Parts: sequence; C-alpha cells; structure tokens
Amino acid sequence: MSTIGFIGLGIMGRPMVANLIAGGHRLFVHDIVPPPAALVEQGAIPCTSGREVARMAEVIIAMVPDTPHVEAVLFGKDGVAEGLAPGKIVVDMSSISPIATKDFAKRINDLGCDYLDAPVSGGEVGAKAASLTIMVGGPERAFNAVKPLFELMGKNITLVGANGDGQTTKVANQIIVALTIEAVGEALLFASKAGADPARVRQALMGGFANSRILELHGERMIARNFAPGFRIELHQKDLNLALSGARSLGLSLPNTATCQELFNAAAAAGGSAWDHSGMVRVLEKLACHEIGAKP
Repeated sequence: MSTIGFIGLGIMGRPMVANLIAGGHRLFVHDIVPPPAALVEQGAIPCTSGREVARMAEVIIAMVPDTPHVEAVLFGKDGVAEGLAPGKIVVDMSSISPIATKDFAKRINDLGCDYLDAPVSGGEVGAKAASLTIMVGGPERAFNAVKPLFELMGKNITLVGANGDGQTTKVANQIIVALTIEAVGEALLFASKAGADPARVRQALMGGFANSRILELHGERMIARNFAPGFRIELHQKDLNLALSGARSLGLSLPNTATCQELFNAAAAAGGSAWDHSGMVRVLEKLACHEIGAKP
C-alpha cells in the first residue's frame, strides 16, 4: 500500500480517487471545497492544504482545471512545494501548458523530487471505468514507480518522453477530438437536413471506416440532446488555446483547430460554457437553421 495525495476532486478527480482507494491505497485529499462524503466513507482522509497533503504522501497527484491552478496548488501559500521532502514524486494529471510544465518540473526537481506530467483522455466515463488514456512526460524511474497507480486509473499508459511531452501529447489529442466532434456534428446535421434518420445513419456509420469513439458516444449525445457535461466546452476552449498559442510560437498554422475554437467560442457566447463539448453541434445547427432529429 502506498500513501497518495490527491488535489482536485472535480468531475474527474472524484472517480480517480475512488479507484485508487479500491486498489488498496491510503488517500490524503484536498480541494477548495470539502471532499464528498462518499469518498470519506470509502476512506479518503481530508487535508486542509496542499502542504499537508505533500507532508503525508509519497506520491502527490494534482487534477485541476488550468495552468494557473496547477501553479497555485504547487507553489502558492501552503502549497505542495512547502510540504515536500527529497525523494517524493509530484504528478500533474491536469491538462496545461507544456512550456509551464517544464518550468514547474525544474522547480520541483530543485527540491529533490521527481515530476511527471500525466494528462488524461477519456472524460468522466473513462475516469469512472478506470479506462483513461494517460500520456506521461518525465524520467523513466519515476514513471516506473508510479505506473502501478496509473494502472488503477487507466488502460493505455504511455511514457512519451521528457517533462512537457505528456502535455504536448494531450494538446494533440484535443485537436483531434475537437475536429472529430465538428465532423460528426456536420455529418449528422447533413443527414438530418436531407431527411434521413440521424440515429440510423449513425448506426450505419459505426460499421464502417468513419467509426470512432466520438461518433459512438458524442454522436449519441447529439441525437439524444444530452449536453450535460462529461467534458465542458470551457475546458476544451482552454486546451485549444494551448494548441493555437503553441502553433504561433512554432510558426505553424492550424486552420481547422482555429475554426473549432471559434465554434466553441460561439457556444460559450450563447451561454454554453458548461455544456459538454459535443454541444458544439448546437452552433452548427444554428448556422443551418435546423436541429438534428427535426423534420426537414
């Protein structure tokens, strides 16, 4: 059994903590709000600060929304850095800037500790099912030490390279996801406007080369009109901002990524920041003056 610290008990963090506890580990947890009673009943031990979490745990995991949140968790007042001792491992499973990640890693390394950036893909469904894809950047020794914990939270676990490479991989993942959501939305909207049953069209496409997890899961959401968040539009906006700002620094054009970001921006302007990212289709529907499933 390992003692693990976990900071960030949101949509993703809660089931990840539950899976680690189910794997037989002792969990010290912290968030800006008290932990859910269900986690405490399972054995999670609440802490008052990141500093306390770091003092109590061998491996400290952060799962928070954005780059400034990670910096505050690690280096803010009563943050993780204040409670670290040499030999501990800090793991950031948030999705944040690869450039900032390299700086955070160096600052943690200077305290005698290893750092892994290990963002995930799979959303709330993957977190609950312990089937997340985990993309890791950092030293191999730390990866090997933490891998048994990753295996309690995910299935496809890859050490991509050095610190920052995990976050770079996650940005690439989010480009693919956004563009595929847009493609599925356009396809089902086209089918519906042409008079075909979008549910049957989706079923037929799932047997061919166009099949994808997004067609399977988010295509169903679009047809069922279920936009309760598994992954919020505002978080995908953040990830595409990382992609587009990174592209500018590399002298690279990402035209379709920019288009998807504008569609997310339009959704947010319509009050959809907290919609599931499959809700991008609502903007496409507005442009078409037609809703998927409506009669043409």
